[in-house]
Amino acid sequence: MNKRETGSRYEDQAAKFLEDKGYIILEKNFRCKLGEIDLIGKSENYLCFIEVKYRSDSGHGYPSEAIDYRKQKRIINSAMTYMNLHRLPLDTPCRFDVVVILNQEFKLIINAFEGK
Repeated sequence: MNKRETGSRYEDQAAKFLEDKGYIILEKNFRCKLGEIDLIGKSENYLCFIEVKYRSDSGHGYPSEAIDYRKQKRIINSAMTYMNLHRLPLDTPCRFDVVVILNQEFKLIINAFEGK
């Protein structure tokens, strides 16, 4: 299985994991010229932009370590593009969540970073 297939498989599993927690998944793999957002959903009254990070083991670091400042900025800018395309007001309550998958253990980090 190549990286894209692996990523897609775990994004689908993450979407199911989130749905079991009450999220409504609106979109998968939103892409624009500024970047990509793995999942976009709603939870409570928030529009959630969700990054999914998988590692089979911690030998190359923990999955959440891969979401550095540059990656956060790409996600934030892509989220702004999504909101503009869907004509959502800038005061829409939003947050940036992360689903970390280490081996087969899933962990949700709510409001993992700020969109500034």
